[in-house]
Amino acid sequence: MIAIVCPQLCGNNLAQGGWLSPHLRLARPMILGAPILTASQMRVAEQDAARHGLSLSALMDAAGTALGDLAFRAAAGRTIHIIVGPGNNGGDGYVAAGRLAALRTDVVVSALAEPATELAKAAKAGWAGPVGSLADPAIAGSVLVDCLFGTGLNRPIGDVTAAHLERHAYAANRRIAADLPSGLSSDDGLLLGCPYRADVTLAFGALKPAHVLFPAAAHCGIVRLAEIGIGAQSIVRTIAMPALPPPDHTSHKYRRGLVAVIAGDMAGAAELAARAAARSGAGYVRLIGGKLPATGPFAIVRRGWREGQSLDDDRISSIVIGPGLGSCEGAKQRLTAALSTGKPLVLDADALAMLPSEPFTQPVILTPHSGEFDRICHGGGDKISRTRALAERTGAVVLHKGPDTVIAAPDGRVAVHAPGNYWLSSAGTGDVLAGICGAMLARGLEPFEAAQAAVLLHQRAADRAGQGLIADDLVDGANWL
Repeated sequence: MIAIVCPQLCGNNLAQGGWLSPHLRLARPMILGAPILTASQMRVAEQDAARHGLSLSALMDAAGTALGDLAFRAAAGRTIHIIVGPGNNGGDGYVAAGRLAALRTDVVVSALAEPATELAKAAKAGWAGPVGSLADPAIAGSVLVDCLFGTGLNRPIGDVTAAHLERHAYAANRRIAADLPSGLSSDDGLLLGCPYRADVTLAFGALKPAHVLFPAAAHCGIVRLAEIGIGAQSIVRTIAMPALPPPDHTSHKYRRGLVAVIAGDMAGAAELAARAAARSGAGYVRLIGGKLPATGPFAIVRRGWREGQSLDDDRISSIVIGPGLGSCEGAKQRLTAALSTGKPLVLDADALAMLPSEPFTQPVILTPHSGEFDRICHGGGDKISRTRALAERTGAVVLHKGPDTVIAAPDGRVAVHAPGNYWLSSAGTGDVLAGICGAMLARGLEPFEAAQAAVLLHQRAADRAGQGLIADDLVDGANWL
């Protein structure tokens, strides 16, 4: 596979393909559809590869070679400083050093300790150059390659080690992390003393939860994936866009989907959801209830709420309820009416506080932000595990919003998007996302695919709106399909 890399890291050399390597691939802003494995799952995948004839030593050679190639392209003639730990992550560093020496690059190796695993010992034996100490002076302007600790870290790295790592990292011109920046918890995305932020993290074989879960993801920089031969499989993956075919000669407004958006006390929120549904390809959007006067776009049909009648239309394809709904008795009645239709639903905002106690029997997407999620799902654990648990309990697809958005289906599948566009952290943008979800359901997508499509379209809208965006910018004249 071919790598495409963000050009600001290496200037013109990088923009012109200076880092391109057949070992690597990257999609911006993240690798789409890539497997995500925990540390234990990664060990199982490596052992399975070994049973099929690909030795652990060969895997280390592939990882170290890919790492060396990446560092070579980053260096552009600079000294490459590889810092190694005692485990197999350090072994990757020794292999990378050998690769760089073969490329006649100025490479310096500094060790925290002697190798402690057989693989790491063999890798060091293949390195013919000197090995300094982590306590040695930092090399100003170098490319630092961090191979201290990988996915197996389960405790803080310690103040002394962290201080040395910080010193070397901030003397360097660029920082590359092997698999993970040292001092991150692989499986839950927590910090274990990581004192710096990498420019690029090269994941080996598969992504890890720490690459996509915050706060750890903030330390990873751009994440690249080295295909080292494992062929990892997982039902937890990064987000992917399903097929969204454009209209053709058979299309009409009802075939493209009728989205009913139920308004409440704060009609503006429902207005945003309705406009988003219309801009996302729905053929017909009906805004029911609310007190705002009819304003453009006039393509949205506005009707008052009539108990027992407003949703009595077999042509309705999906219903969005929650944005600006409020919490009065009338709100509960509207939610009950929406549930009774059996139609695909998007439940957002105020509707999330009124979830039924029994699992849903119809297709449903729940779209909580972290505060709403915590109110309806108690208990600890990482974001992936908690979101998956709520999906299993409710029978709904849960779209757990944030800088790392986790989408979980009741059958255990998970899709993660990170990092999000941070300008979306303002009022009303979640209402827009709910409307897009409604349009994707109306187009006939299953909830898990609909949620993924909605998140990616939402991000595309934000990218096009630019810095300083407000929710209205996402839907006023938007064209993100």
